Parts: sequence; structure tokens; C-alpha cells
Amino acid sequence: MDTPVELIVGLGNPGPDYHRTRHNAGADLVSELARQSGTSLSPEKKFYGDTARITLGGRNLHLLIPNTFMNRSGKAIAALAQFYKIAPQAILVAHDELDLAPGVARLKIGGGHGGHNGLRDTVSALGNCKDFARIRIGIGHPGSAAQVTGHVLKRAPQNEQQLIDESIDRAISALPDAVAGQWNKAMHELHTK
Repeated sequence: MDTPVELIVGLGNPGPDYHRTRHNAGADLVSELARQSGTSLSPEKKFYGDTARITLGGRNLHLLIPNTFMNRSGKAIAALAQFYKIAPQAILVAHDELDLAPGVARLKIGGGHGGHNGLRDTVSALGNCKDFARIRIGIGHPGSAAQVTGHVLKRAPQNEQQLIDESIDRAISALPDAVAGQWNKAMHELHTK
């Protein structure tokens, strides 16, 4: 895939109760990307979320953190994408990933939702299109399916959070190549660290 990225979305749940919980790792990435770019996100009602415009690697990008709950993320993504005529292939969604350990981040093009409610709703809202790219931020698995909800909605212990934050920084450093559509280069940079 050599499609340049036009929109980076960070998935999470809104409100102080969910701030810095594991499930908000994607939103944390987009907040940090905005901060490193010298801007902050502002509420935008028509896109059901907080948005910003940045330039990264010489490319203009939209940033979005939906302020819907996780399982309605697609509503915000579809609203912004339709307004700016952004194809699903030009969208990069950052989200937490149970199947990766804290400290690991991976880029991926397309695929299923893997049981992630934010991805499930995004696929549905984009007309059952799975062709968008993802940044998967490892949060680790609690060991049993029954513990997953409590695990993702809690804050990680400090040592794990530090690993998650480091993986977010590494993912951000690989983004200029990704947004330029140089996915192999971006993946090599991120996946070999």
C-alpha cells in the first residue's frame, strides 16, 4: 500500500474516568502527536470529537479523537472522512492491542477487528471497509477473556505505562514514512526496534 495518510484517529473513551486507561492508548498517541507538533485538539461537534490539523513530513493531516464511546468510534471517523472526502485507505487508526505486550507497537494495513469494539464500529461505519491502516499499541492480555473488560478500562501500573508511552513515541517517530505511504520503511523502522 502506497496511499498517503490524510487522517490519523486515536481511539478511546471520553471523560476523566477513562483518562490514561489502557483502552485509551490510541487517543494518547494522537494527543502526544498533537503536542509534539505544537498544537492541541479542539472539540468539533459536527465530527463528534476533538480535531486538529498538523503538518508531518511535509504533509497536511487531520487528527481526530472521537468523543463518542469506543463502541461508537466509527460515527466520528465517518463524519470527518465524508466531510473532507478522505478514502478509508487514507485513514490510520491508533488503538490498544491485547495481543501485543506493553512496549510493543506495530503498523498493520487492513484486516479484521479482532474483537476490538472501536475497530468493529469503524469497519461498519466505513461501509464494511477494512482497508484502513492501524497502529496497534500493545497493552498485554490479562490471561482470561473474563478479565479483559476490567483490564482495558483500568490504568496500567507505572512500569507498564512507561513501556506503553515508549512504544507510542517509537510509533510517532515512524509516522512520517507511514503518512507518506512508505509503509515498508515505516514498518521496518518500528518493528525492528
